[in-house]
Amino acid sequence: MLVNPILKKLLRQRMNRIERIRNAPFEVQDLVFQYLIKNGRQTEWGKKYEYDKIRNQEDYRKFVPVSSYEDIFPYIDRMMCGEQNVLWNSHITWFSKSSGTTNAKSKFIPVSREALQDCHYRGGKDLLGIYFTHYPDSNLFAGKSLGIGGSYEVNPRNKNSYYGDISAVIMSNLPKWAEFSRVPGIHIALMSEWESKLDKMADAIKNQNVTNISGVPTWTVVLFEKILEKTGKKNMLEVWPQFEVFFHGAVAFHPYRELFKKFFPSERVCYFETYNASEGFFAFQDLDKSDEMLLMLDHGVYYEFIPVEEFESKTPKTLRLDEVELNKNYALLISTNAGLWRYKIGDTIRFTSLSPFRIKITGRTKHYINAFGEEVVIENAESAMTIACKKTNAIINNFTAAPIYFSETNKGAHEWVVEFQTPPESLEEFALALDEALKQLNSDYEAKRYKDLALQRPIIHAVSEGTFYKWLKKKGKLGGQNKVPRLSNSREFVEEILSIATTST
Repeated sequence: MLVNPILKKLLRQRMNRIERIRNAPFEVQDLVFQYLIKNGRQTEWGKKYEYDKIRNQEDYRKFVPVSSYEDIFPYIDRMMCGEQNVLWNSHITWFSKSSGTTNAKSKFIPVSREALQDCHYRGGKDLLGIYFTHYPDSNLFAGKSLGIGGSYEVNPRNKNSYYGDISAVIMSNLPKWAEFSRVPGIHIALMSEWESKLDKMADAIKNQNVTNISGVPTWTVVLFEKILEKTGKKNMLEVWPQFEVFFHGAVAFHPYRELFKKFFPSERVCYFETYNASEGFFAFQDLDKSDEMLLMLDHGVYYEFIPVEEFESKTPKTLRLDEVELNKNYALLISTNAGLWRYKIGDTIRFTSLSPFRIKITGRTKHYINAFGEEVVIENAESAMTIACKKTNAIINNFTAAPIYFSETNKGAHEWVVEFQTPPESLEEFALALDEALKQLNSDYEAKRYKDLALQRPIIHAVSEGTFYKWLKKKGKLGGQNKVPRLSNSREFVEEILSIATTST
């Protein structure tokens, strides 16, 4: 097929840019910074914060405050009513509806033409360029790409604008020729009712030659199960024998790795992690068989970092890229080509390499357990869950955890709700393995577990398959980028899920 080698050659040419990101990171970021300030000067925001006086990154820190969503919401609210040149200087008609996790409150993130072209689409092209560099004999374009996305709708406050899941925004703005290489058809891909969509997707793609998928592991698993049910096949390679790679994001993949090995029982199937959020395409795995991601510094995003001890400060100390250190937790602060200025995205990362700058996502600033000073972050939980599964030959579908607080009847502990695909022989052995893994991964947790003084051993509830699905359905959060919060200091999620599990039995 002629198109395959031509497209592969074009995408591999993008490696020159990626090499510049690796070799000249500060120069690349400074060019992005100057571009953003230039485009922000004539906006309402830029005039308010005197962008015409900003000459360098230090000036930027002095003139422009760190912002939460609540801080910039009044500006975005006006943009959704049709006002322009408020936060960014090009015409904005699309907004990504960000669910974050399962909170009822939605966030609406502006998506400019520049953000689509120079961030989201460029990120996808760069990722493919990396893939073909590692696998030059790939026949990826000889088959179809499957995108598992959400939906969008007309903005009721301004009929000339739209909002929806970022995957739907991206799909809706793709050039027409891109439709020839992807499945299912756009009319199915953008359906809003998830269960009908799932059924139609399975019918539409079960007989296609799918070679690659981009999506969230949790929803991909649900789709696979539906396809296997319809086809009677044992695994997905019997359905798609030419399948090559799963580009995954939104949740950590390693707790799902064993499950995907059952779907694709072949070492030739590859997995590449991405960090593509509503606010931008920030990073992706550039090394084969790695769990580190290269921070993409020329996607129209300028990065700053808030140290963990400054998370709760109203005026936090922030660090530039040249000031960060290895293996420390930072909250991500972004300025983007859609008008987010020094915006706290809510994610935490740590650097695994400073040359080039590679990262791992460690969690959310609001999603962790620190009820007793243990400071357990999502990265700890997911890594410990992976270790416990491996030791007990278990495979999971989903999990969440919350603390049990001290009371007259309770001692302190962590309570985990786990939906197993393959349960362990002994839940007690699984709890022990999880506990030991957390002690190895987190010294604060280990200290609080000393002789059971502050924390008892974890309590594990195994719930039936489909429990988390029912909970997400009840919350109106099926499909798209929606995901289960892994950790919370609040018991709200755990109690809701256990209530559904009890009702279902």
